[in-house]
Amino acid sequence: MSGAASRDAERPLSLYNKRMDASPLDALITAADRALRALGAPAQAARPTPGTPDTAKTELSPEERRHAAGLMRVNHAGEIAAQALYHGQALAAADGATREMLLRAAREEADHLAWCATRLRELDSRASLLDPLWYAGSFAIGALAGVLGDRISLGFVVETERQVEGHLQGHLGTLPAGDARSRAIVEAMRADEVAHGASAKAAGGIDLPAPVRALMRATARVMTGTAYWV
Repeated sequence: MSGAASRDAERPLSLYNKRMDASPLDALITAADRALRALGAPAQAARPTPGTPDTAKTELSPEERRHAAGLMRVNHAGEIAAQALYHGQALAAADGATREMLLRAAREEADHLAWCATRLRELDSRASLLDPLWYAGSFAIGALAGVLGDRISLGFVVETERQVEGHLQGHLGTLPAGDARSRAIVEAMRADEVAHGASAKAAGGIDLPAPVRALMRATARVMTGTAYWV
């Protein structure tokens, strides 16, 4: 990690908590800065990439490599969306403690983003070309959830992480058996998602109505099905 990136990772969360308490312009500048960091800057992880250098060099057939890259591209797109969701929710959060929890989770998700980017490079592949679209749409959804109230917003986190956990579990069942590096990354991500969902539930997140949960699943299917290829 570069010196500048390291200093950024060590900043207290309060420096990331600017919102409309200061001014609408400050809130917009902060939101734009977070978007640029997620989309434009090389992802930097505070934690080492799961797996070892030896597992990164595992020989895969061309088909296995293509499939693993497609799945990791989906996961990278999902982490772009996760950044946007948390940033949008944090911007609209009414309670400071809720906002700090959301931003802390976003910073942990940034590790996932870096891990997926690392694995895509190792597989000689790329991120989704539609990452800006995933970010913009997810930010809008997150901000809407935040406007509806902290308990609903936290409930959205609970349901999102529940669905992501299932999605990652499915990846573990379809990744090439010899791709230990990708498996280690997905398993570490899954553990974090479970923890984020549990934290949101403990903080007061409510159960969302069944139609909302179904809509979230349908939206996720569109994104994952597209990001695998594009």
